[in-house]
Amino acid sequence: MPKTVSLQTKLIKTSLFSSILTGLLALLLFVLISLYQTMQVQDQIMDEIADMLLIADITTHSGQQVDELSDEFDIQYQLKDQQHILTESKEFPLEQQNSKLQTQASNGYRYIWQDQQLWRMYSAEDAELKMSVTMLQPVGERFKELAQNVMGYSLVLILLWFMQWLILHFAVKRQFKVIQELSKNIAEKNVDDLAPIQQQVPELKELQPMVLQLNQLLQRLKQSLLAEQRFTADASHELRSPLSAIQMRLQVLKRKYPDLNQDLASIQNDVSRGTQVLENLLLLARLDPTNTHQLPKIDVNLQAIVSDVIQALQPFALEKNIQITTHIADDLSIFANEKLIFTCVRNLVDNAICYAGQGGHVFIDVQQRQQNVVMTIADDGQSLTEEILQRLGERFYRALGTKTQGSGLGLSICQKIMQLHAGEIHFSKSGYGGLQVTLQFSLPNK
Repeated sequence: MPKTVSLQTKLIKTSLFSSILTGLLALLLFVLISLYQTMQVQDQIMDEIADMLLIADITTHSGQQVDELSDEFDIQYQLKDQQHILTESKEFPLEQQNSKLQTQASNGYRYIWQDQQLWRMYSAEDAELKMSVTMLQPVGERFKELAQNVMGYSLVLILLWFMQWLILHFAVKRQFKVIQELSKNIAEKNVDDLAPIQQQVPELKELQPMVLQLNQLLQRLKQSLLAEQRFTADASHELRSPLSAIQMRLQVLKRKYPDLNQDLASIQNDVSRGTQVLENLLLLARLDPTNTHQLPKIDVNLQAIVSDVIQALQPFALEKNIQITTHIADDLSIFANEKLIFTCVRNLVDNAICYAGQGGHVFIDVQQRQQNVVMTIADDGQSLTEEILQRLGERFYRALGTKTQGSGLGLSICQKIMQLHAGEIHFSKSGYGGLQVTLQFSLPNK
């Protein structure tokens, strides 16, 4: 079975994926810009503290400001002249011999690796005062505030994505109501309503080609049905008239030439068979399983139906000395079309009589099982193979090797009648040796 996907879900996923991708790119750009700006700002702070140390009297208020800035931004400093260290922060970490990595200085700035972390280092000198200052700051300290900003921005993005998913879910679902309405209109089309499909206003441009093709298909189907109806009506008239005329002439010939009765009877049987084939074909053409709501239905007593069928077929059963046994529960009724149910049961019983052997038996059982009425018609004729059982119900199919006459349409008609009544028909091997046909009708809920 081919895999099915939801276009609505794919649209939502595609829109959301593009939004997520755009948001991630924006987040990456934000991180890069913020990283650059943070480095620039922190480098300027280091430069300002270095200038304060070189030009200010560290014993005055300026020295206090340096300490405050140093603590706030975790910047360590060291001020020295050519021979002595004049001042330094309490935890100045630099030991040149322990520095494992040093990059080339750029405007006094460089990176060093010491104490298992990366440091930003800034060096400046005052040639007149013959003093130099060294500033150190852990690189990780610079990114603490940036990490918080990135986290906040990410949370905002996640919230926006969730809101977008909700909006997309309801918006796309609302737009798909047009397609659902179109699908409903197509499903409601039947043989009595083949009018062109109209889209809701405003019309969707993407659906117009499909609706146009559907309307053209409906138009062609309407023309085909009209042609079929004309053919059925013409065939009914043109074929029935000569067959009826032949029957009448045969009756005249039988009275006029009594000695030819046996030959004429054979011809009359062939004409009757042709008439029956014609009637079956016309019945199949008229039955439409989609028009169940237009089918006139009444409460049909199944015991009365079976009794009428046996009475109609009694001459054929007596001719083959076939015994018909019935077992029918009292007062079992179904809501159905009486004429079609009679035709269905008659075809099945007639089929059982035809295929039962000389002096054989036909068994009819009608019982209620929970919310269903089940009718079984079985015979003790020849055993059937699985291949034959699979093909039963095909039009014009008759099992090879049988000597019975028939059109091969009876079971096909029964199948259509059961479809019209939302029932089920099953073919299986009979426990008596021949064929068993099971009809199942649903009882209405009381």
